[in-house]
Amino acid sequence: MKIHEYQAKAILAGYNVPIPRGEVAFNALEAGQIARRLGGTVVVKAQIHAGGRGKGGGVKLARSAEEAEQLAGRMLGMNLVTHQTGPEGREVKRVLVEEGLQIARELYLGVVIDRAAERPVMMVSPAGGMEIEKVAGETPELIFKEYIDPRVGFQPFQAKKLAFALKLEGPSVNKATKLMMSIYDAFVGKDASLIEINPLIVTASGDLLALDAKMNFDDNAIYRHPDVRELRDLAEEDPLEIEASKYSLNYIRLDGTIGCMVNGAGLAMATMDIIKLAGGEPANFLDVGGGASAEQIRNAFKILMSDKNVRAVFINIFGGILRCDILAEGLVNAVRELDVKVPIVIRMEGTNVEKGKQMLEESGLNFTTADRMDEGAQKVVALSKAAVAGR
Repeated sequence: MKIHEYQAKAILAGYNVPIPRGEVAFNALEAGQIARRLGGTVVVKAQIHAGGRGKGGGVKLARSAEEAEQLAGRMLGMNLVTHQTGPEGREVKRVLVEEGLQIARELYLGVVIDRAAERPVMMVSPAGGMEIEKVAGETPELIFKEYIDPRVGFQPFQAKKLAFALKLEGPSVNKATKLMMSIYDAFVGKDASLIEINPLIVTASGDLLALDAKMNFDDNAIYRHPDVRELRDLAEEDPLEIEASKYSLNYIRLDGTIGCMVNGAGLAMATMDIIKLAGGEPANFLDVGGGASAEQIRNAFKILMSDKNVRAVFINIFGGILRCDILAEGLVNAVRELDVKVPIVIRMEGTNVEKGKQMLEESGLNFTTADRMDEGAQKVVALSKAAVAGR
């Protein structure tokens, strides 16, 4: 789950992370009023769930309350396109109005789970304000890391090492140490999967502030944080992904033409890989889970078919808790109810597989079956390409 910058800053402020003074505005008049309270010179920042807002025209400096009101008026309602939104962009429905600051240096700070190391890692870089992926690719020597043992937590000596790596001096070292410790407290306290401050600024007076803030949360732990769950902005999420969450389905829309329905995240990722190896492009990640019912299968198929880019469907199921006959029942009902016209390739193995295959055959519907994953991928890619060519 993602939240807006202003929401992330409010959470971090609760953990004593220094942030600029600012307020969120939902219309131009509010933006002007906030600017007056902050002294006139402010930065107006579009609030969407994507980075690269500055390059897209979503971050502007205003030198008066009147200018802030004008900028907010132009920004609100605009379709902001960045490298993270894709060409379709996102509509700006709120802006953050913050005090202007004298910036001496821009740094980077982030905490994320390193899955290979199986522990959190705190990262810093003197190349703040740049995309960290670009820094990692072009100048990896500018990224410094401290891995954190979750049994003992982030230690002050680790924070000081990172502060020295940033070439901070004097009081700034202690300020950075305190800030990093607070960031980690927020990371653990809110079950975050990512906290990113880019840039972390050093002001002309030597203070450190989180000029930007991004927080993502572990969906599996949201039940422990009703305050965080209330921050969810459904307008920023894909409608099909929202619909899938209602039925406890893990769905992420992608850019391809081959719809995928799989049970198990690992198998789903392998399925997408094998489709790409066969020359196709997956249209989604969809994990129906190990214990899906016929009703969930029907709902999953309905979501798949709501994506107009889907030209063929590959169903790859290993029947354990989800028996193959339950899968077949849900598929037959869904295809009949939705009057599905696109070709469907099914590869299933496991409990009651013969019964499931028999149900598919006796349905009279046009299913294509496969015994192996690679065979299924090749068949669905061929059918997808034929459907696109004949469109």
